[in-house]
Amino acid sequence: MKTIIITGATSGIGLAIATTLAMDGYRVIGIGHSEQSCRKAEQLVHASDPTGECLFKAADLMQQREVHRIADELEPHIVQTCGGKVHALINNVGGVRSWYATTEEGYEQQFALNHLAGFLLTSRLLPYVLAARGRVVMTSSNSHKGVRIHWDDIMLERSYNPLLAYKQSKLCNLLFTKELNNRYGSLGLRAYAVDPGLVQTDIGNKQTGSMVSLIWSIRKRFGVAPSIPAQTYRYLCSQQEYPSGFYYYGCKEQSYSHQVTDDNARRLFALSERLCAVTYGDVS
Repeated sequence: MKTIIITGATSGIGLAIATTLAMDGYRVIGIGHSEQSCRKAEQLVHASDPTGECLFKAADLMQQREVHRIADELEPHIVQTCGGKVHALINNVGGVRSWYATTEEGYEQQFALNHLAGFLLTSRLLPYVLAARGRVVMTSSNSHKGVRIHWDDIMLERSYNPLLAYKQSKLCNLLFTKELNNRYGSLGLRAYAVDPGLVQTDIGNKQTGSMVSLIWSIRKRFGVAPSIPAQTYRYLCSQQEYPSGFYYYGCKEQSYSHQVTDDNARRLFALSERLCAVTYGDVS
């Protein structure tokens, strides 16, 4: 049985992915924000497939100490129960903020949760993904287009705009995906970024101001059910031969921003290593 780890797995797209893949016979490990949401999600996934294997664990992935803690908990489980292999790591957790706020490390919260959380967790679990010749999948967005990385103020502290911060973090997802492929493609790893489109989730209603929450409540009515984008993640995880390219929407390869270059990908990777105090190491 192949193992898939999903962050942001207790609601919305993440829960739909977990349910879909569990029904396909994968062993699902979900990570959610709270114990309560994890227990509820675990019950829902079990209800959809009573014979399947699923495990949910709580962690606030915005904080790096929490990423390390959950990785420390998962590693022995992966070795003892999953044969030391992770078929796919789906970095789906994400958030929106209405104002400038920072993590314990002093990092802007959207940048920390939407990019650095996946970067750090991938660094911790990379040996198990490589052992499976597996896949890393990032939840990005079409909103990554039309923006650039603000290298001189990447946390946007001097002139914060919440929408710009979100868009920049989604661009980071693609740059991280590109550099993972550049570094580890020769070892059998493939990384992908997914644009789920407009989806009926509560991402714009969590820890946001009343105006943002109201606007999102209206806008999400025009979105699709989370089960629709979940099919793209299913496609990327289930194909025996690696799908081509690395940016997908609706199970089809898409074009991406001209800002997604090798130079930008390497620069962001090096910066992220410093911000997370980890070293991936160069692999040829």
